Formats: sequence, C-alpha cells, structure tokens
Amino acid sequence: MTLIPILNIQQFEAEESTADFYSNDLRLHLRKNKDLVTIPHRHDFFLCVVFSEGSGVHEIDFTSYPVRPGSVFFLKPGQTHFWKFNSEPQGFIFFHTEEFFEVGFSNAKLRQFPFYYSIENPPHLQLKSRELRHILARFQEINAEYHQHFSYKKERLASLTRLIYIDLTRCYTTFEAHEIVKSTTYLDTLGRLEAAIEKNYRNEKSAKFYADQLHITKKHLNRITKSTLNKTTTELISERILLEAKRLIVHSNNSLAKIAEILGFEDYAYFSRVFKAKTKTTPLSFRKKYKRKEFS
Repeated sequence: MTLIPILNIQQFEAEESTADFYSNDLRLHLRKNKDLVTIPHRHDFFLCVVFSEGSGVHEIDFTSYPVRPGSVFFLKPGQTHFWKFNSEPQGFIFFHTEEFFEVGFSNAKLRQFPFYYSIENPPHLQLKSRELRHILARFQEINAEYHQHFSYKKERLASLTRLIYIDLTRCYTTFEAHEIVKSTTYLDTLGRLEAAIEKNYRNEKSAKFYADQLHITKKHLNRITKSTLNKTTTELISERILLEAKRLIVHSNNSLAKIAEILGFEDYAYFSRVFKAKTKTTPLSFRKKYKRKEFS
C-alpha cells in the first residue's frame, strides 16, 4: 500500500535537530532538503514559515495560496502540501512537536491559537511591511538560539515560540481577508470532536458515534457545530473523508479500489458515487485532471 510520505523532524539536518524542534534559514532548508520537500508530503509536526522574498504558490490540501514577501503559513500534522516557486524564496522556517510546546507550559495549548484551533481556519497570513519586520526579528531570534548550544536552550526556544505565536495571533485575528472560527464556550467540545473524527473517520461515519464518544446527544453536538462552524456533524465527517480521498487519489499510487477500501467503503462503486456527489467528478477524472495541473 503506497501512501503519501510523512516527514518527521529527525529527517532534517540530523546533526542539528532534536527530537522535537527544528529551525533554519528558509533558503538553506529548501536547498539541503530538496529531495524531501519538492514532492507532495505530510508532516508529523507543527510548522510555521515566513517569506521575506520570493514568489510562487503554496498548495495546502488542494487550496492554492500565493507566496510573496510577508506570507506566513501554518501547518498542522497530517496536512498535505507542496511548493512551486517562480523566484528563489528567502525567510525562515521552524517546526516542532505538540509535546515540545505543551509540556513546557502547563496552562498553554497549541489549539488556543486560531491558526491551529480548527481545520476550518485559514493556514495563511499576509503581513504588512511593518509587521513583517517585527516577525522576521522573532524568527531570526529563534533560529539563532536553535543553532547555538547554551544552557536552557529548549526552555528558551519554547518561550520564543510561544511569543511569536502570540504576535502572529494578533496579526491573524485582524487580517481582513480572514473569516475565522474564534474560541467560544464550545471550544473544548469542538476540539475533541475534530480529534475523534481524525482518529476514526475511516471506520466510523455516523454523527451518533461521535456524540456517544463525547458523552452528549447528537442534537446537542449538532448545535455546537452549527453555532461554531455553521455545519452539521455529518458534514464535518464527510468533509474529512473527502479531503483524505483527494489526498490519496492525487498523492499516492494506490488503485482507486484500494483507496475506497482504505477509507472504509464496502466497494468502489459506492465510493465513486459519494465522491461524484460531493465534487461533481469521478475519482478517476479528478486524478487525471489534477495530474495534468501538477505537471503543467
């Protein structure tokens, strides 16, 4: 079974990286790891990158975002992405595990930041010139600390990471192009629902299953998803299945029948009907169209 490659931190500059954090100048990162990052792939970590120069396109889970000076991107574990550059990019990149951040701060969670709060929130931000200068200084400080060997290095990296996330959240929540899901009294339940869907969507596709997992009624769960995301629980489950279907159709070499099996469908014909109802195209047509787009 061929799946989308999942990269981990240890694959990047083994002589420098730790098990839970990595930072680098973006141009150096892309040059040294070109064999890892030039094809569609996923990560098992959280990633943040800022561009000070360059242009191109960053595709994240089948949505394309322009790359230009001031672009910032946030990726959560499991998301599929790749780059296409028209000119050589410059900037900084860092990534880390969830444990790296949350173990260091007993009362802080990555989900408190809106770009990691929900998969419904956009994974990008466009900084203004003044904001970019400030954020670049933060990235530079993180990168300098990472490549030095002082005492309390891990603790300082965790503190600097939290600080830059706070600064980026201030920019993110005022970025006029965003319509974001903000924290509500339902935040914890919504987070647990998304986690449950992520764990079980291949085998469990009913709203009742997830309501039972969260020990609430299906009606109340739908009230939560409608008030926060304006979607039903069933819609969230279907969207997650559809996203994974697209990832596997385009970024893996599995047969379409095998993909249907991976996603928990009894037969390919039913999977194809469901996919076509949601996308207005068949899985085969989607694969062919996207391959033409990718190599054009």
